[in-house]
Amino acid sequence: MAAVGSTAAVVVGGTPAFADGCYTWTRNLSTGTSGEDVRQLQIRVAGYPGYGGFMVIDGIFGQATKDAVTRFQSAYGLGADGIAGPQTYNKIYSLQDDDCTPIHFAYSELNTCNSTWAGGNVSAATAKANALKVMWRLEALRHALGDQPIRVTSGFRSQACNAAVGGASDSQHLYGNSADLGAGAHSLCTMAKQARYHGFNGILGPGYPDHGDHVHADIRSSRFWSASQCF
Repeated sequence: MAAVGSTAAVVVGGTPAFADGCYTWTRNLSTGTSGEDVRQLQIRVAGYPGYGGFMVIDGIFGQATKDAVTRFQSAYGLGADGIAGPQTYNKIYSLQDDDCTPIHFAYSELNTCNSTWAGGNVSAATAKANALKVMWRLEALRHALGDQPIRVTSGFRSQACNAAVGGASDSQHLYGNSADLGAGAHSLCTMAKQARYHGFNGILGPGYPDHGDHVHADIRSSRFWSASQCF
């Protein structure tokens, strides 16, 4: 778990915000700001776009980012003003490990295919970056479902790994864009229904061919939801 307060404090808007092993914000962010710090924030709040919403991670703090920050703040009992400042950052720091993954998910869960992230339909670096975006949405989903464990059964696949399991030739798994979720603390339909609120454009579940034993959630660019036994 990321160590909060383990290094010198950085002043943000006159209030101390502690440095973090992954990424440290050094200014308040609100509508109209832009930059890498906004992009890093967007990755972490992209699981809070509202029902059917999908956040474009572009480093520009617009209305969609403000709304997601507000929902994130509300979800964790913070002052919900849509402005990212020390309270918001400290909550994010408490939710992430030093490799930038959320504390309840790991790169190893999102890739049981190989250790290099190579061999998919994008570069290894892009596949790994996409998996990080998926994990932060899964963290939001997990929190919304009472902070009970979510079991990931498949994530990134190389072309060889995808072929071995009979995956679609242009599967989102080949891009690092997706996670398959198995039943556990929650039913498949519970997860499929809730995923609609947390930035997943692709949701496939019971009722969709070959998805009777898992929910597929991905961050493709356009919406495709199909789980006829659930919704």
